[in-house]
Amino acid sequence: MRGYIIKRLLLGIPTILGAMLLIFTIMRVIPGDVAVLIAVGGSEGEEVVAEEKVEKIRVQLGLDRPVYEQFGEWVWQVVTWDLGDSFILRQPVTEMLARKLPMTLQLGLMALLLSWIIAIPIGILSAVKQDTPLDYIPRFISIIGLAIPNFWLGILILTFAAAWFNWFPPIIYQTPWDDPVVNMTQLFFPCLVLGASQAAIQVRMMRTTMLEVLREDYIRTANAKGLKKFSVLWRHAMKNALIPVVTISGSQLANLIGGALVTETVFNLPGIGAATVDAVRLRDYPVIQNFVLIITTGHVLVNLLIDLLYGWLNPRIRYS
Repeated sequence: MRGYIIKRLLLGIPTILGAMLLIFTIMRVIPGDVAVLIAVGGSEGEEVVAEEKVEKIRVQLGLDRPVYEQFGEWVWQVVTWDLGDSFILRQPVTEMLARKLPMTLQLGLMALLLSWIIAIPIGILSAVKQDTPLDYIPRFISIIGLAIPNFWLGILILTFAAAWFNWFPPIIYQTPWDDPVVNMTQLFFPCLVLGASQAAIQVRMMRTTMLEVLREDYIRTANAKGLKKFSVLWRHAMKNALIPVVTISGSQLANLIGGALVTETVFNLPGIGAATVDAVRLRDYPVIQNFVLIITTGHVLVNLLIDLLYGWLNPRIRYS
């Protein structure tokens, strides 16, 4: 097991380096100049500034050097965990990560947990009650969940929450260790928005895999022995049916992070998603590059964790 983990971590290094090179290149070729934005005070209007002033800012930021030197410096910063300072806010990126990463992680984990709570029992019920109203209704709702974009659902929830319950996004975010009740209240609707589309996919996957498992010979044998229906579903069927659901849950992490970019902005949450949107608008290279790097690294680690969970769900799986 230890050798397998080390091998997977080593194989993740080229993936991370490739992502670093890709985001570094994209930020240098897209339209816009961060030096000009800083010179005009962050405005993207038609202001005219002296070329000497812009060039001076480029020198201060190190953007006058060859791109390979800039990329090499960034790689070294990552290795030494000195991620530099934000061009716009003049704050260390590591401090920004320490403030914003916990909220995004909490939001993503809560959304994933909520999707499991919704999808697994409904998927099992839909499979057990195949071709009945208890099967047709969840399938119809799951199609709707797949069709609704996250940003539209978030705006819809905000509109009706304000109109019916006089609820508005909080101005000040409360951490779970400061006020857990307020924190859960603030994150409930964003988690619902992120978890809805994930649950829709998982319901359909859980139903399909559960139907396949229920047709296996060992399930028929368990039923023939007179075991209780709940025992057959819980002890014999559900673990094997969960393997594909766990697999897509790992791939859905990217969707959760991508959805958080919009959801955090809509609900005024100070996480990595909202900060990345602001950084892209202002061409804040260090913030964008390092935040995308953290997201990519998290994706690699979560997929490793998902692979390791296979051994718990199916004892026949062994890693060597």
